[in-house]
Amino acid sequence: MRALICGSMAFDTIMVFKGHFRSQILPDQLHMLNVSFLVPELRREYGGCAGNIAYNVRLLGDAGVPMATVGPDAESYLARMQEQGIATDFIRVVEGEYTAQGFVTTDLDDNQIWAFHPGAMQQSHLNKVTDAKDIALGIVAPDGREGMLQHAQQFRRTGIPFIFDPGQGLPMFDGPELRQFVDQATWVAMNDYEWHMLQERTGFSVANVTERVQAVIVTRGAEGSTIYRAEGTEVIPPAVPQAVVDPTGCGDAYRAGIIHGLLHGLSWPVTGRVASLMGALKIEVRGTQNHRFTMSEFRTRYLQSFGEPLAHAGAV
Repeated sequence: MRALICGSMAFDTIMVFKGHFRSQILPDQLHMLNVSFLVPELRREYGGCAGNIAYNVRLLGDAGVPMATVGPDAESYLARMQEQGIATDFIRVVEGEYTAQGFVTTDLDDNQIWAFHPGAMQQSHLNKVTDAKDIALGIVAPDGREGMLQHAQQFRRTGIPFIFDPGQGLPMFDGPELRQFVDQATWVAMNDYEWHMLQERTGFSVANVTERVQAVIVTRGAEGSTIYRAEGTEVIPPAVPQAVVDPTGCGDAYRAGIIHGLLHGLSWPVTGRVASLMGALKIEVRGTQNHRFTMSEFRTRYLQSFGEPLAHAGAV
């Protein structure tokens, strides 16, 4: 079983501010904001939602096939993915464009300020969902605007169930477009802030969304996550990390856990806990694609985190 992961591939420049944004940004001066942060830590990592999710899906032993657009500068990224056993068949190289570039500054409260150059990502609509075969489910993650719109439509037309995961791309869409995404999707995944924004823009309540999709998965950081369904609500406890090192990419790791649960038909309580643990394992390591574990280690951490063993017929 393969999951088609439509989203961005990017290089992330990650900076750490050894202070608190709240001490530098004055609420009553936002109309004339002019601040500078000293960032003694800086590194460049492989990133982008499609790349990150595919990496984490692979860690769980599943096949996640990324569909993305990159520039010629992505040669090292593609080679690295191939070395890890991740298919690159549906990653299109767009001449004359840079691969998307993300620049993030994180403070000691794990707040983040992002700047993003989309580059080749803006051409994501050149890829077609119908080009990929043997796909069990998909995800529409943050990507070029037209690509997200078209890929959702293509998933729906071909009858492939998919997760709508707008992430930081949510502000690109107005109320009618977001309502269309929800009507087309099988599941919706977002963080708490994005969930409130979607409700505000669409006018939908929780009940309005759960009557259209099978589940709404809302992450709440250190407070865990909530899975809303027409049948009821599942509150998923957080898996406590051994250290909080870098939150960048935790949401993508969580999505990979959701994909794993869906591919293997796990219950929502177990699926949510697998996803929660994936986020915790990621936050312990710098970068979005540098964490690793064996399946035995994953089972041990699951038992330690939730007080019950993880046992199913899947890869974990």
